[in-house]
Amino acid sequence: MAPSTPAEASSMLRAAIRDDDPVLFLENLGLYNSKGEVPEDYAEPENDNVATIGRAAVTREGSDITLIGYSRMAMVATQVAEKLAEEDISVEVVNLRSLRPLDRQTFVDSVKKTGAAVICEDDWLTYGIGAEIAASIQEGAFDYLDAPVRRVAMAEVPMPYAKPLETAALPSVESISTAIKETLSAVGKRVG
Repeated sequence: MAPSTPAEASSMLRAAIRDDDPVLFLENLGLYNSKGEVPEDYAEPENDNVATIGRAAVTREGSDITLIGYSRMAMVATQVAEKLAEEDISVEVVNLRSLRPLDRQTFVDSVKKTGAAVICEDDWLTYGIGAEIAASIQEGAFDYLDAPVRRVAMAEVPMPYAKPLETAALPSVESISTAIKETLSAVGKRVG
């Protein structure tokens, strides 16, 4: 499981504790200073409002392109969608939340609706979750695609220690926005 907000972390941790099987809970260091609301009812032991392991979420509806991310990239994807909305580009954001099992149906259905997809992740481009997502889209929504699936990922280097170099190595709102605009332009969709 890979949460992107404090509320998700709370909900997912409850799901992990309640699950009879082992659950790997991934925390992204880039989210440690994140602040956000956690509903008060999450604090109640009898609360049934817990995440479902293996279920992705469409966190923002859109019609032009699907943007898929997890953990910190789900948060960045929302920022990208908000920025591009100002340019009249409608981005649907899918937050994977669970990496295994992977909710392929949610993102495949989204791509069928929009006809295009960009995947963003804080991982290397090669051998990452993004490659599995791209393969799943190719298998489940190929006939609906208007453009090849694009992936935006970390530079293929060991994570730098110096903060400016780390920032340069990671995907940014700008690099993801550029990938979305290039994808939409390639299929003749107007971009702002």
